[in-house]
Amino acid sequence: MTTRKRDYYDTLGVSQAASDEDIKKAFRKLAMEYHPDRNRREGAEEKFKEINEAYQVLSDSEKRGAYDRFGHAGVTGNGKGFEGFENFGGFGDIFDAFFGGSSRSRPNAARRGSDLQYSLTVEFEEAVFGVDQDVELQRTETCSSCHGSRSEGGAAPQTCSNCGGVGEVRRAHQSVFGQFVQVVACNVCRGDGRIITDPCSRCRGSGQERRNRKLEVSIPGGIEEGTQVRLRGEGEQGINGGPAGDLYVVVRIKPHEIFRREGNDIVYTLPLNVAQAALGAKVIIPTLKGEAEMEIPSATQSGQSFRLKGKGVPYLRSKRRGDQIVHVFVNTPTDLTEEQQALLEKLAESFGDESKADHPPDKSIFTKIKDAFVNE
Repeated sequence: MTTRKRDYYDTLGVSQAASDEDIKKAFRKLAMEYHPDRNRREGAEEKFKEINEAYQVLSDSEKRGAYDRFGHAGVTGNGKGFEGFENFGGFGDIFDAFFGGSSRSRPNAARRGSDLQYSLTVEFEEAVFGVDQDVELQRTETCSSCHGSRSEGGAAPQTCSNCGGVGEVRRAHQSVFGQFVQVVACNVCRGDGRIITDPCSRCRGSGQERRNRKLEVSIPGGIEEGTQVRLRGEGEQGINGGPAGDLYVVVRIKPHEIFRREGNDIVYTLPLNVAQAALGAKVIIPTLKGEAEMEIPSATQSGQSFRLKGKGVPYLRSKRRGDQIVHVFVNTPTDLTEEQQALLEKLAESFGDESKADHPPDKSIFTKIKDAFVNE
């Protein structure tokens, strides 16, 4: 039983009115997904064959016209199916012919160096106000002995006689559609175009070595946990004259003993005794820049918050600052002196008489309690 072939347009996921550019884009996308060198799943190889077959027909105006008029019979001739695939040189050659040259990048091509990442931990205040910090790391740099030539003593390498120094050779394949010419990496110099006869002993002919470096990183004030500071060109050295990669410094912030950060605001918890909360008080609270006096109004409740404007974290690249938020926590005494015990009992009696109009609570008791707790 003969399996019916799928429509070429459906195979590439395009309509019959698709332009040449649409067909090319569709093939490129599918070829990248199903190429056997990239996709090891079962069925990927057969899927790639179908995609390639469809593209070989639809990318050729004459074959496409014949296919539109006569279907598969218009492009198979003797009915044996798509011909020439076996002689194309394998999956890698098909991929190379469409995407240009070798499916692997040429060894002597200039390539950008890899990016590096470094984790830097700073103090809470340093993250708030900013700091210049030194970091030490190891990275790949040009060999200090051969200066990147890869030859001992920095001698110039010899030009490859097989490819004439270009690093590539041309290879032809014959098929029913004509001759396909493919450019591949030279198998003698492996695409480099040069032959190293006496490799550098320091870098073993790689032209690069690992070296320790100390760099200064400027941490801006107001930076947040996990933020990355990018240092351009401070990553791994490029290859064959390519640019260096970048260094990404990930900032970690140590927690503070008394402050907590919420965005650009600083949160501080202020403990008060019952008398301070009831009568109000002037208190000295810590801030990021020393101390500040704060007026606590009477009848302040536990959990109530107050805001000190401009006492928080600066906004990045701005003169604005967040606020300091003061959360009040009223402490319930657990270990009372005899004087404190007596005063609280008297206060309780005073509250008990509060419902009687002719016996208002004695507010002087609060003052005595305040003095008793503060002077403890």
